[in-house]
Amino acid sequence: MGNNLDALTTIFTEFYYWITVPLMFLIHVGFCMYEVSVSRAKNKMHTLMKNAMLIPVVTVTMFFFGFWIYFALPAWPVGDMATGTGALPWDVTMGSNFQDHIMGVFWAAFLLFSWTAASIVSGAVIERIRTGAFLIFAVLVGSITWMIDAAWGWSPSGWLVTEWGYHDAYASGVIHGICGGAALGILAVLGPRIGKFAPDGTPRDIPPHNPWFAVIGLFVIYTGFWGFYAACNAPIVDLSGDGTLFSATSIYLTPTTLSTITFNFLMSLAGGLMAGYMLSKGDAYWTFSGGLAGIIAASAGNDLYHPLQAFFIGIVGVWVAYRLHYWVERKFKIDDAVGAVAVHGYAGSFGVIAAGFMLWGYPAVADGSVSITPWGQIGGAIMMFLVLGFIPTYIVALILKGMGILRIPREVELAGLDYFDEQTRKSDNQDIVNAELANANN
Repeated sequence: MGNNLDALTTIFTEFYYWITVPLMFLIHVGFCMYEVSVSRAKNKMHTLMKNAMLIPVVTVTMFFFGFWIYFALPAWPVGDMATGTGALPWDVTMGSNFQDHIMGVFWAAFLLFSWTAASIVSGAVIERIRTGAFLIFAVLVGSITWMIDAAWGWSPSGWLVTEWGYHDAYASGVIHGICGGAALGILAVLGPRIGKFAPDGTPRDIPPHNPWFAVIGLFVIYTGFWGFYAACNAPIVDLSGDGTLFSATSIYLTPTTLSTITFNFLMSLAGGLMAGYMLSKGDAYWTFSGGLAGIIAASAGNDLYHPLQAFFIGIVGVWVAYRLHYWVERKFKIDDAVGAVAVHGYAGSFGVIAAGFMLWGYPAVADGSVSITPWGQIGGAIMMFLVLGFIPTYIVALILKGMGILRIPREVELAGLDYFDEQTRKSDNQDIVNAELANANN
């Protein structure tokens, strides 16, 4: 620390991330609440435990190799792999030391993004996937493919940024687009839940067992998502180099302000809620999912948009997600239990492309050497949703299906994944009642 100002800036930055990163934990709390609520009662505990167990599995894999990918592969495959990243598990920065106070908090931020990535996939496949198979996908998406796309498109030195001018400030594509594509790749192989489609192919609605709790879960996700927005910024950077101009910056080190992202977060949420309500004629599920989709659609450019741009992009993003969801469901018999492909994949990919037109010509990096373009954003959206999202999980799903370890047996699906535990609980309760009656009669 060269002087008192440097010291204060460092301490403020550490504290800022230490507050905003734990706030992101609410995203996973919200996903757990939402997915358990959407599940039928006979599967609720399996859904909860599947989502809970991704936390330790993805945490360990992110420590051993996931975080290293982000620092090692920004130029790969068009350039050399970086060496000396400082993010290998035995590096000094990946443990307690006084020379680096912030690496652990940055790791935690990316780790929580990784939990989110795996949890997005989790919701789509509930009530029919084996836990072991899901955890394989959790590692694949949460610690490998999304970290590759973050290295390429969510870093100022990533080749998608430096070569194509890709811009995705709050992860419309690098988290939501890739995870929507990944979920679709699994669903294409996994197949629908028993009874989802009538003999003539008409989709049936499978209602949640607790709609009210699902709505609360989405509100908790909104809250965590706001923390995510803040955690994606560097809170105070000397842009002038001489101490005369300080500002927050995006992950690309391009300037923005916390005021800007607050306006745009809330306006895109409002646009999404309104669009979801109107399109679905007041359906609670699509209204509140629409709010999330609206934020996701505008997130790529919410560091630079005017609030009205964020509002209208949120509206159009929900329209795209809603229409594509039902078209794909009917055309390809895809059973997405929570609409994850639509809310995250379709809305996120639309948002990436929309940013290319809305922000055409804006600097993609701090030195202005490359600009945001529609073709860079279109290419980036394809890279996220298809190349790193759909294709890897589709291939792995085919392998797991061939091994017979992708989907639960038919009789288990019909009885419910919680059947054994429920029967044990009922038997134990009856034993307690019998013991109480026996004691009362003595």
